[in-house]
Amino acid sequence: MRFEIHIFMYLCTLLTDDVMKDLKLFTIQYVGLKEGEHNFEYHIDRSFFDYFEFDDFNNVDLHVSLDFVKKTTLMQLHFKVSGVVNVDCDLTNEPYDEPISGAFEIVVKFGHEYNDENEEILILPYGEYELNVSQYIYELIILSVPNKRVHPGVKDGTLKSEILDKLEELSLKDTDEEEKDDQSKTDPRWDSLKKLLTDK
Repeated sequence: MRFEIHIFMYLCTLLTDDVMKDLKLFTIQYVGLKEGEHNFEYHIDRSFFDYFEFDDFNNVDLHVSLDFVKKTTLMQLHFKVSGVVNVDCDLTNEPYDEPISGAFEIVVKFGHEYNDENEEILILPYGEYELNVSQYIYELIILSVPNKRVHPGVKDGTLKSEILDKLEELSLKDTDEEEKDDQSKTDPRWDSLKKLLTDK
């Protein structure tokens, strides 16, 4: 049993090391950068989201551009994302490509202790020399995807799906029942007139 635990712990360590190695691609060592603007480009695919244990996307093909401006006392980061994520439609469960685009800015300042409570300002402790931007890229992508995901074929009527057919069938039944109810209801004034006619 102890041997199995050791093996499990060893495998977890290897996995964590692999994740950290891959996420190091998103680490910027700003101490070695000259003052001014620097550009970083990232291609984001499905594997990126495995690190965050996020599995809502079937496939991912995104480009992230980061304009990194280093100044004497602070740094400005401008993120832009564009591309497509393949997701399942909320109505039909059919997969489709959802085009997304978004932007995000953050200012990095320095202080005595780390503080990320403000969404627009990050405080890094004096003496730090690098910054990993993977979390910011992840959040930007997630926030750029619409809350309601609807297949374009649903909007233009070209998608054929059993679920859509069933939904349409049910809505037709509801409409028919409403029409029958409307027909059975008559204007009370006419009812009074009809009563006068039948009383004779």
